[in-house]
Amino acid sequence: MTLADCDRVAEIRVRGWQSAYRGLMPQPYLDALSMREDAERRRERLRRSDGSVVNLVAEQDGDLFGWSAHGPYREAEVRTADAELYAIYVDTGRYGAGIGHALLQESVRRCTAAGHDRMYLWVLKGNVRARAFYERAGFRPDGAEEPFEVDGVAVPEVRYLRAL
Repeated sequence: MTLADCDRVAEIRVRGWQSAYRGLMPQPYLDALSMREDAERRRERLRRSDGSVVNLVAEQDGDLFGWSAHGPYREAEVRTADAELYAIYVDTGRYGAGIGHALLQESVRRCTAAGHDRMYLWVLKGNVRARAFYERAGFRPDGAEEPFEVDGVAVPEVRYLRAL
C-alpha cells in the first residue's frame, strides 16, 4: 500500500464496516463514519510505520478493490512473536470473487515465511459471514473473547487462531 492508495482503502474499509456490521453496531455510528478521516488515519499510520505492519492491496489494471494488514500479535500493548491479521476488507461489489481469500492467503504466506508459528485475528462474534470465511481458511475460535462497545452497545469479538 502506498500513500496514494489511502483514499481508496478508506472507502473500501468504511463501506465494508457499513455493510458487514449493519445490525451488529448502532446504525448512527456506522452512518457517521468518515472516509476522509479514515484516509488521513491510514496516511498517518503509513508515514509513522516502522515496517512491522504489512499493508497489502489487491488491484487490477490500476483499480484497487481490497486491502489487508498484518503484523505482530498484540497481547494488550505488547507485541509477541506470533502474527495477527489486523484487517481485511474487499470492495462490497466484489464480495465472493476470491479477493479476500487471495489477500488472506498472501498474509498467511508472508507470516509463515517470516517464521511465525501462529496467526491470530479478532472478529465480531455476530459476524457470521466473516467467521465462516475464516473457518474455511483454516482458522478456529480459541475460546478468547474481548468486550467491545460502540455507542453503548456491546459488540463482543472472538479470537481465531491458525497454526502456520
